[in-house]
Amino acid sequence: MHPPKIETQGKVTTNFAARLVRWQKQHGRHDLPWQNTRDAYRVWLSEIMLQQTQVGTVLGYYARFLERFPDLRSLAAAHEDEVLRLWSGLGYYSRARNLHRAARIVIAQHAGQFPCELNAILALPGIGRSTAAAIAVFAFGQRQAILDGNVKRVLCRFLGVAGFPGEKVIETLLWRHAESLLPERDPETYTQALMDLGAGICVRAQPRCAQCPVRTDCVAHREGRTAELPLPRPKKAYPEKATVMLIAIDGGSVLLEKRPTTGIWGGLWSLPEIDLGEDLAAVCQARFGINVRKLATWADLLHSFTHFRLRITPQPLQVIDLTPRVEHPGQLWLPVADALGAAVPQPVRLLLTRLDAIV
Repeated sequence: MHPPKIETQGKVTTNFAARLVRWQKQHGRHDLPWQNTRDAYRVWLSEIMLQQTQVGTVLGYYARFLERFPDLRSLAAAHEDEVLRLWSGLGYYSRARNLHRAARIVIAQHAGQFPCELNAILALPGIGRSTAAAIAVFAFGQRQAILDGNVKRVLCRFLGVAGFPGEKVIETLLWRHAESLLPERDPETYTQALMDLGAGICVRAQPRCAQCPVRTDCVAHREGRTAELPLPRPKKAYPEKATVMLIAIDGGSVLLEKRPTTGIWGGLWSLPEIDLGEDLAAVCQARFGINVRKLATWADLLHSFTHFRLRITPQPLQVIDLTPRVEHPGQLWLPVADALGAAVPQPVRLLLTRLDAIV
């Protein structure tokens, strides 16, 4: 069933934008570290970090990242491991790899100047339509529509659009509405207002409708449907996968292994993994050239991803013989304290922290 077509032109459209702009100037956010600048690098970095991540989480990472990489050229010149190390804990690591790749592309293809044309921004790795539009608005003052998750929720409620916003037909409809609602002037304030409204007022649970500047024309508010709209993602089975993480200890050092660039935790250093039921001794000898003594297994650790949950069984191992301890490509022995400073995923960091307390 197709959602109803809702007319967004005319008085409601004009008032929607005007009221949001007035509201943002008085009640919106104005002191975030990536605001009040036309530095495309800083705007781009913030938009990538804010993908699927809350502002409060991003603030510290943003400051540390800029301290090490204050401009695009310093990021492009860095080794990927260092970029991933600074990203460690923020999640969705493909964002960091794409950020690094894009910086090098800008150096090579755009003479080090971040492109201002929308299609050129969109062509960079890791940048989708809404992110490209946000960069164009905030860095270059262009009139472009955005449609991130928060904005989808605002428009679904305001316009009474039923359906899951991630469904193609609904998303296409929302893009059309987003473009038709754009004001002719002051696109930056309007775009920031949409973001602020979605982040602080028109939130997923218990929206603060009494504080909303457009509530009088909001279909969901008028019809008592704010809890209903937008429709949630259709429920699917949430599978659980299992792995064994090997904590191989030699003196005060632990073995890390580089993960493939694709897949979960791509490009990060991690504890070696084997499948449940594999011959632990044989794997250690064949893959790492070590003989080990199995120590008491630690309690399982659960880690959730977007589409599945991973059950991690941590298996500490005491190295009793290695002949010789040669580090193969993609394998590294590090003191535990140094391993904690490497680009490792969050559950691995938790296990290394525990190990650091006992070695």
